[in-house]
Amino acid sequence: MAIFHPVAEKDVTRAIVRSFLRQFEEYTESDVIIVGGGPSGLMAGRGLAQQGIKVLIVERNNYLGGGFWIGGYFMNKLTIRAPAQEVLDELGVPHEKAGEGLYVADAPHACSRLIASACDEGVKFLSLTILEDVILREDNRMAGIVVNWSPITHLPKEIAALDPVPLEAKIVIDATGHDASVVKKLEQRGLIKTKGEGALWIEGSEDAVVERTGEVYPGLIVTGMAVATVHGLPRMGPTFGAMLLSGKRAAENAIQIMQKEE
Repeated sequence: MAIFHPVAEKDVTRAIVRSFLRQFEEYTESDVIIVGGGPSGLMAGRGLAQQGIKVLIVERNNYLGGGFWIGGYFMNKLTIRAPAQEVLDELGVPHEKAGEGLYVADAPHACSRLIASACDEGVKFLSLTILEDVILREDNRMAGIVVNWSPITHLPKEIAALDPVPLEAKIVIDATGHDASVVKKLEQRGLIKTKGEGALWIEGSEDAVVERTGEVYPGLIVTGMAVATVHGLPRMGPTFGAMLLSGKRAAENAIQIMQKEE
């Protein structure tokens, strides 16, 4: 006796293609595009989507979370400094006190809850998608990004001559971590200058990254470790509180910018 309803193989393929293409067409224009699906990008997307803002996260890998799910040295544990443990409480992630003002949690659990929460709020994703360029208007304001499939970077140049496609947005958030990939596209054109990331200093880095999160170019906000690369701040290692709070601040900044422009 059959358990599942009978479905033809072609119908499975059609369902995937139709659903993907419908969403892809809808999100050729978003309120906010976030480049990078790590913890700061996910937090920013979650915060924006909670306010009914149309958000697309573009991720170059075939998974979300960046280093958040790995933790420190592939030990699948991550640390959070107070008061960022409040975000874990919001997400329903179990954690334990590891010292005064220091908390530890299972990285896969924290990462999966954050991804699920972003999805629940309505954030959409393009995975295996790389940033090729940015869209600039007459006033040089950021107006979107240009993307392509990530796998073409592993093909011979003769085969990988595949034209990218543009995606428009009111605001772009660079959540690409240490690479600061969106900002670097502007730097190549002499429109901005990055200072480069400094050596590791956890206390100094976490406070500074959150404080300096914000708009660095018209229409472009930096969050997470991209902030350190732009402003020459120390790196922070396997503690993630600043990533979460920086993403939250990036969402707040984006909302403020869009409200001013209405």
